Amino acid sequence: MGSDSVRGMGRRRLLGWGGLAAVGVTAGGTQPVGARPAPAGRRGIPRDTRPGGAYDRYVAKLAAEDRFSGVVLLSHRGRTVLSRSYGMADEEKNIRNHDGVAFNLSSAGKPFGAVAVLQLAQRGRLRLSDTVGVHLKGFPEEIADKVTIHHLLSGTSGLNTPEEDPQRVFRSKEEVREFHEEWARQAKPVAPPGTPTDHAGAEVAIPALIVEAVTGMTYWDYVEEHIFRRCGMTGTAFYTRPQWLTDPHIAHAYMRQADGSRVDAVRNLDKGSPDPLQPGKNPARGFIDLPGDGGFATAPDLVRFAHALADGTVLDRPYAELLTAPKIPLAPQGGGLRAARSSPADAAFATYMMPVSLIDGQWLNGRAGVDPGSVASWNIYPDSGWVGVVLGNHDDIPFQEIIEREMSAVLGTT
Repeated sequence: MGSDSVRGMGRRRLLGWGGLAAVGVTAGGTQPVGARPAPAGRRGIPRDTRPGGAYDRYVAKLAAEDRFSGVVLLSHRGRTVLSRSYGMADEEKNIRNHDGVAFNLSSAGKPFGAVAVLQLAQRGRLRLSDTVGVHLKGFPEEIADKVTIHHLLSGTSGLNTPEEDPQRVFRSKEEVREFHEEWARQAKPVAPPGTPTDHAGAEVAIPALIVEAVTGMTYWDYVEEHIFRRCGMTGTAFYTRPQWLTDPHIAHAYMRQADGSRVDAVRNLDKGSPDPLQPGKNPARGFIDLPGDGGFATAPDLVRFAHALADGTVLDRPYAELLTAPKIPLAPQGGGLRAARSSPADAAFATYMMPVSLIDGQWLNGRAGVDPGSVASWNIYPDSGWVGVVLGNHDDIPFQEIIEREMSAVLGTT
């Protein structure tokens, strides 16, 4: 598991604020959390979002140039407007990508952990004001008595976690679980609680440990039972490396090497990323994603999750709104649109693992993840009822530009 970085696009960095791409076939008519009637002049289906429109043509051109492999989806008020799949899920077995293929989420899976905590809060099993020490023993006093669950979920804990060993190869769930707990307990205060710390590793790891302590279940089992199954996300799970190697419905991750070739990261554990910022890192080294992070999902399943936030399936409405509500002001990023616009977003805020921006008078909740060989983004546009997903299994694609084009098409800014 990596951490989001303010120094550049690291292994699991949130890209701008455009990373919550979810699109596909879901319950008809259900709108995302906080959906309101679209502003005058913004109702209906923008031309650029339709089949044959600007966004469709752009992604098709990338695929034809070998610059995109994966799935894009656009859904409006529960109905699929655009669904496209390109490239190979497994080149060796000649399996093509399609909307039933699950992709590595990386940091785009972090919101599931926040939902798990809020489920326990609404059931009275914990309070967001609880300090770490209420539920976990063995942490130093400056963490146990001063850092709250709210601090952790909002990215304001003031904690830092040491870098992982990029060469470590895990062999079992138990080994991953033991390493995760030990790693979480190495967190150190680097600033007072309440200081923005960009969702450092501890802010993902410790809430997952709290979920396990409160429920008596592993984080993976809890999320699969109480979130994925409840939402009908049948193609989504915390798959293990052996499953990744054998299941034809999981996209392999193809890393671009320094010599220009691509390598299948799942079949070549000895190959690492050529990126000097993340030397040796290979997503397949983990037997299963560390609790609180990652997982694999199909594009339609991410749409199902987005709509389950709105209809009370996974959270009562007040808690669903709490998940996505602005918490801490951030420097405006323009939702990834700054390069194409004369002005940035009106405002940007940290939330509980799902950053939100105000762009052209509309809210946008987004989450993205990057691993060597894979990218994932899902965006929720609650004011107009759109959900957008980008899932890819090549790491040399113009990821942020694709997200920008999606936003431009949905918001009508092209």
